Amino acid sequence: MKVALLSTRFPPGPGGVERHVAELAPRLAARGHRVEVFTTELYREYPWERLARTVPREETTGWGTVHRLPVWSLPGELHYPFVRGLPSALARFDPQVVHAHTYGTHHAAVAARYGRRTGAAFVLTAHFHPIWSIEGGWLRHRIRGFYDTRLAGPVVGSAARLIVQSQEELRLMQALQIPLPSTVVVPPGYTPLPPPRADGVRFGTRHGVDGPYVLFVGRLASNKGLLDLVTAFERLHATHPEAHLVLVGEDGGMGPAVRARVAQLGLERVVHVLGHVEDDRELAAAYAEARLLALPSEYEAFGLVLLEALAHGTPVVATRVGGIPEFVPDGEAGLLVPPRSPIDLAAAMDRLWVDAELRHRLGGFGRDRVVPRYTWDALADRLDAVYREVQPA
Repeated sequence: MKVALLSTRFPPGPGGVERHVAELAPRLAARGHRVEVFTTELYREYPWERLARTVPREETTGWGTVHRLPVWSLPGELHYPFVRGLPSALARFDPQVVHAHTYGTHHAAVAARYGRRTGAAFVLTAHFHPIWSIEGGWLRHRIRGFYDTRLAGPVVGSAARLIVQSQEELRLMQALQIPLPSTVVVPPGYTPLPPPRADGVRFGTRHGVDGPYVLFVGRLASNKGLLDLVTAFERLHATHPEAHLVLVGEDGGMGPAVRARVAQLGLERVVHVLGHVEDDRELAAAYAEARLLALPSEYEAFGLVLLEALAHGTPVVATRVGGIPEFVPDGEAGLLVPPRSPIDLAAAMDRLWVDAELRHRLGGFGRDRVVPRYTWDALADRLDAVYREVQPA
């Protein structure tokens, strides 16, 4: 059948939802579907940046076509990407299934209207974030609250299926007290990274990190607990002066605040803000060489970087939020701590820092027992079944 996948961004734009859609598209095509992706010309939203002109706005791949449509947004706290020409682009493709990714987006609302008008099945994968974990200040939170109470119900309720990644994500959506359609809990997959470079130069050496390090991977965004991480790292460094902290990921708006906190604490020599690492071989090396990965987010629907670290046998310290406790068993694949608690975070990092046997045990369990459970093929199989259940007669 003809399946339209909708997302705000798509590679080369980095991000978890972007990778999610990029992994699904070829696998759904391999299962006999005609797949097209409808996205925007954005590279990132915070700060607002469009893709380079060299990236084609209409790209034919081995599995289907990617349509990168024009986008505009209101400024500041009113930020909300509107996708221009999406209804007519969908009409030209005439899909039987319109699968939108991410709750609360313009393209999800367009997909719902398209389904009601044409009879196409509308499927929504929520990638849900609660109101307190989203980007922005009080005005943006007020606007999101208005959306949750006044606008979300007709969009979400019109879906033939709602896809969530964890039981906790389902619980949070149920707490909105809006009508939910038939819901399926399907975790995402893990994308293996290529082996690190074989040139003999360590990741740390290449990036000026002259000691063992705690690694963070993810957008420098407001929901990632980065200021707590820097504060906790100061406590770790005070006890273990050889320790470094490496932050890998594009700036999602928190970069200046993180650098200011680092300077305030006098940690400029040992905290390395590297930005987005384009080469996946470099990222693999970063995971493999890290003593541990820390992810102190205030919320994560899932947390794929935890799987990436565990796949390299690197243990994790993460917050007990969102879907994380459902796939990282505390004390078996990592150590879980409360959110917004630098003291607990520092204690957990210290425990792993000094105990090599514990690091080996937790990392090995994650690599051998946790990571193999999560594959994109399993997700594609489940979605293939969902599409066949909901396709129009």
